[in-house]
Amino acid sequence: MKKFIYGLSSFMLNDKLLGYIEKDSYDWGGSEPETVDVNAEQVPGQPVLILVQKNGTVEPQFNLIQLDADNIAAVLGGTSANGKWSAPTQLSQVTGKVKIETVSGHVIEMPKVTVAANLTGKLSLSEVSKIQVKLKVQIPDDGSAPLTIDGKEANNPT
Repeated sequence: MKKFIYGLSSFMLNDKLLGYIEKDSYDWGGSEPETVDVNAEQVPGQPVLILVQKNGTVEPQFNLIQLDADNIAAVLGGTSANGKWSAPTQLSQVTGKVKIETVSGHVIEMPKVTVAANLTGKLSLSEVSKIQVKLKVQIPDDGSAPLTIDGKEANNPT
């Protein structure tokens, strides 16, 4: 198994291969675990007990830059037909599963995510328009792991 995870090779949302993701934009995001220290008068300097309040979270974010109608609909909702995207007319929430393949040979899966996305960037000759995508990773309905990283396909032991 490789000891390093690097390089976004492909990104699938609900079994649809999304287009290009902006270089250096994928970030794991999330928050650190939360703990409470229990201190005692008799033991100065260090806690006598640490209570875990919340595990750390993973909330990936990235910029989608290949904005064909199907890719836009996949992350923003709405409809895609004949190369034209139409925005949703009512409150829309995109949910589903994510599968990421990395250059290092790892497969990362998130069986249940909620997508929060918005159109951003510029209309210029020096930058492309993009969709800023944030994923909220959730516990799957069946109670299984919210995130898995599989490196068994990797052939290089580095």
